[in-house]
Amino acid sequence: MLDQIVGITRVRMLYLQLLYRCNFSCRHCFHGELLKAPDQFELADVEAVLHHFRDVYRLEAVTFLGGEPLLYPHIGAACRFAKQLGLRVEICTNAHRGFRNRIKAIAESLDKFRVSLDGLETRHDALRQRGSFTSAIEMVDLAVRLGITTGATMTVTDHNLDDVVPLAGLLQQRGVAELKLHCLRLVGNAAAHPDLEVSNTGKYADLHRAINNAGLTMPVIYDSDLSPAPAGETCSNLVAGGWLDRIEADPRGGLTVSCKAVGRDVNAFRWDKANQTIVYEPRADDEFAVGIPDVVYQNASVR
Repeated sequence: MLDQIVGITRVRMLYLQLLYRCNFSCRHCFHGELLKAPDQFELADVEAVLHHFRDVYRLEAVTFLGGEPLLYPHIGAACRFAKQLGLRVEICTNAHRGFRNRIKAIAESLDKFRVSLDGLETRHDALRQRGSFTSAIEMVDLAVRLGITTGATMTVTDHNLDDVVPLAGLLQQRGVAELKLHCLRLVGNAAAHPDLEVSNTGKYADLHRAINNAGLTMPVIYDSDLSPAPAGETCSNLVAGGWLDRIEADPRGGLTVSCKAVGRDVNAFRWDKANQTIVYEPRADDEFAVGIPDVVYQNASVR
């Protein structure tokens, strides 16, 4: 269906949101009120969608997301099934210490364990919940000890810009393989907190200078919207030569091609759980009709 309508013949990564439910309600979460929704992928749905994307679109990897994916009751089975299909398996989690046993249980099935960290303790906890930074660092250390390649993601806000470099240094010391920086989108919970937005984008130039001068050896990957240079018109058609780097599936089945469109309910495609196939449901304001560009990631300079 993706190939017939928009010419997508290959997809590298599926971001699979297993459920909306989460043990946090972060101030910048793009899900917003959906955190209370009961929707989720049943295990049979997970298996069907992974099979479809691997067989039809030569899928290479899956990242399990939520909500909080470690709350998903079948997370172990989902990870094992993905590995059996020959996929690279990643998970992105808030890494609460209460998930210690689940992390241990899925370790052998993971190619990457990615933790959401939004600054050092004070700023991270202000966005998420008290004690969550210390808890996440404990689980980072656990994952490293278990031999899992470990990464971190950080949503850059006007409140935590100054924490990027010291956080990167701390994570590098603890054996983390990379830090990925995301640009804040004012959707979901973030829409009620516009103070989080970096209104003076000139601050990004200072951020890049700080990264370049920090002597980091750990890669820092960033959303090009955080670039000090003008964004330009990149990926305006979302697809290049039939190759799509990533697609995101939400718990209701919505398939979103552009990461900038996630959380905005503008998907033109949906995974039909009943018939185990992709269906096309175009709208006047869907991501293709209005040409929402995809996120482009780049590497910051490291020594």
